[in-house]
Amino acid sequence: MANNSLAEIAAILKNCKTAAVCCHIRPDGDALGSGLALTAALENAGKKVYMLCEEQPPERLSLFPAMYKTYQSLPVGLNDIDLFIVVDSADVSRIGSFASQFAAFKGNTLNIDHHISNPRFAKYNYVVSDSTATCEIMPEILEKAGFEITEEIADLLALGLLTDSGNFSHRDVSAKTFSVAAKLKERGADICEIGYQMFTRQTKARAKLYVKVLSGMRFALEDKLVFLTVRQSDFEETGTDKSHTEGFVDFPLSIDGVEVSISLMEVKTNQYKASLRSRRVNVNAVAERFGGGGHVLASGCMLFGEYEEVIDRITHAVYQQI
Repeated sequence: MANNSLAEIAAILKNCKTAAVCCHIRPDGDALGSGLALTAALENAGKKVYMLCEEQPPERLSLFPAMYKTYQSLPVGLNDIDLFIVVDSADVSRIGSFASQFAAFKGNTLNIDHHISNPRFAKYNYVVSDSTATCEIMPEILEKAGFEITEEIADLLALGLLTDSGNFSHRDVSAKTFSVAAKLKERGADICEIGYQMFTRQTKARAKLYVKVLSGMRFALEDKLVFLTVRQSDFEETGTDKSHTEGFVDFPLSIDGVEVSISLMEVKTNQYKASLRSRRVNVNAVAERFGGGGHVLASGCMLFGEYEEVIDRITHAVYQQI
């Protein structure tokens, strides 16, 4: 399905009166940043808006008061909203418990995203897969709709732009990425402080977890592939949780010769959440083999089975792409 025009998307947003904005499960900076920025813009335009997220924002992302304005369930009935928006979600199933409500909704639905694997699942879709973040797309949508980008909104958009670009280090960062960052800076975004909070500052507990995980690095395919494994016992021993693993998967790519980095986080016995990163290998194709997806150089999927079996299966899938 083709995208709708920017003008059509802007019109849908301007004409709604009450909306629900939903982001994906295990939310990251881009999901929360784009969703909360859109929520704030709609509210400033006099509309009633509910920001939905299955989980509370992780502590590491709780930089701004807006983070505490999310709902874990829709506080009104579906008939009380006229627009259901999903942001930064490669597939409708990624919005978790809200997926069934989205499917049952009879009004207008809108999908704003940047994942290459997005099937354009809403009535109205705006998916720009060559963008580094949904927060790179959102400013042009807000401006086209005539919504002001306040300092609060600029900060939220900068959060998503920085986190999904790896602090402007990922290969999908373009001239437009920097242009959007400059515009957000002009609107008051504290780029330096957000970058520090996301990529430099850490607690003692996270530092201990980081050391523990890195000490267990596992190399494969003539050192072109590296696995990091985070087990539930690691969280228990260090007093941390999954939110503290943000950025772990990027470290192995700094090692000479490494082309693919995979972080396996144990969800429960025989279930692992895999995050895949690369500088040139199509890891989206790898993730799709296991029902996941995302971007060419950054994707994710869920794997089931004994640990060594999981390692073997995904190693073979990477081997076929290298």
